[in-house]
Amino acid sequence: MKVLAACLLLFLANAAAAQDKVVYHLDSGIAQATKGVRNIRNHLDVDPKARIVVVTHAEGVDFLMEGARTTNNQEFAALVGDLSARGVKFEICEITLKNRNLKKDQFILGPSFTPSGVVRIANLQAREQFAYIKP
Repeated sequence: MKVLAACLLLFLANAAAAQDKVVYHLDSGIAQATKGVRNIRNHLDVDPKARIVVVTHAEGVDFLMEGARTTNNQEFAALVGDLSARGVKFEICEITLKNRNLKKDQFILGPSFTPSGVVRIANLQAREQFAYIKP
């Protein structure tokens, strides 16, 4: 009986500490990134403990490049920096870099690089139970 009670307490403690895990998938350029950044900011305003990973590939990497601006002419670097300070992780697909002849030093500081954006998204969903959002 004590073991059952201990297991129940452990389960309840884990459930109380659980946080939503979400992967945002960006692959379509500046308009999608503008919308995505706004969605992520709103997401965190409502659920500040959410664990968010933004995975980019194809034209989705463009907003993380030095000097990139939103459709409202704001600098993405500042917006990404603010979201990073709130715990959001940004990842850039290295296959995209190779296919588009881009260099890592063309990107703002902060994002990390992943061998394949598509594989990373699949792993986050299948292995780590991340919810999937594509703005």
